[in-house]
Amino acid sequence: MELKWTSKALSDLVRLYEFLAPVNQPAAARVVQSLTNAPTTLLTNPRIGEQLFEFEAREIRRILVGNYEVRYEIRKSTIYVLRLWHTRERR
Repeated sequence: MELKWTSKALSDLVRLYEFLAPVNQPAAARVVQSLTNAPTTLLTNPRIGEQLFEFEAREIRRILVGNYEVRYEIRKSTIYVLRLWHTRERR
């Protein structure tokens, strides 16, 4: 398996960091670090996340990392990190 980040997922990381950093920069860095590390566990067990059946034509799943949701897609031998956000955000 290979792990790839979409441009939207990378933009989400930047957005979350920029939101948190003015209040607590070390905490913002820890959150971003945990969010970037978490999807690597999918390389050994890609279907560990909950499947989102509303995207049934595609295999979209999600994992929770603390208070954050990470959505990803499995396509053949590649895992694409699609989006991530705080669970309190309206999405």
